[in-house]
Amino acid sequence: MSEPATKPVTKSINDLTFNPISRETLSSQIRDQLLERITTGVLEPGARVPSERSLSEQFGVARTSVREAMQGLLSLGVVVRRGNRSFVAEQLPDVSFDEVDDRKQFVQQLFETRRLLEVPMIELAAERASDEERRNISAIAERFTDDMSLSAFREMDRAFHTALSTACGNPLLVELYGKVLARLFRSEGVDSLLSDDANRSEVSRIESETAIQHARLASAVAAGDVERSAAEGVAHLRAVERSLIDRLV
Repeated sequence: MSEPATKPVTKSINDLTFNPISRETLSSQIRDQLLERITTGVLEPGARVPSERSLSEQFGVARTSVREAMQGLLSLGVVVRRGNRSFVAEQLPDVSFDEVDDRKQFVQQLFETRRLLEVPMIELAAERASDEERRNISAIAERFTDDMSLSAFREMDRAFHTALSTACGNPLLVELYGKVLARLFRSEGVDSLLSDDANRSEVSRIESETAIQHARLASAVAAGDVERSAAEGVAHLRAVERSLIDRLV
């Protein structure tokens, strides 16, 4: 006599567990873990997604990060809202994060170009800048505030990097670098990343982090420390690049 077939065990939403994550790229990591549960069928089409409170406790993060991750899933069409609850979409769209986002590909190309040009210019500025130029760079770095609008921040950001480049003392490099900055600040793709409502909280955090990085860079240049200036410049450019690519949707 054969044994009865074992029925598959169906887990409730309260049985789902997620791995704690690091502080970097919180919302994107949360989004990716949830998406993995959805695409593998752990969270089936039509299933209710665990509450914002439950997810924030399991991931060990603030609710704002969970909210931003959920907004990314809503934008992808894999999660839908019914009242004040979230459910996995009945019919899932084809989703792949391996596909190239043209905006983020442009960011990679732009920051690769910036590192090649800007870091040597920062070294020259630390070595050659006049006392007035050093004071100007420091003064601009001090003008960043937490309550700045995005447009005001971007204007100040451009002024800071322009002041740095001008202080290198090489007009040809300044002219060439000015064209690179123009591509950044006229890019519709970058504008759409920064102005998207889904990215508002992350953009605010990026602005705060950038202001701190600017202050460190300005301090190194003001001190005439060429090695530290270069290191701070590299760290700043890499941090901004990774933030735009990893943390924005």
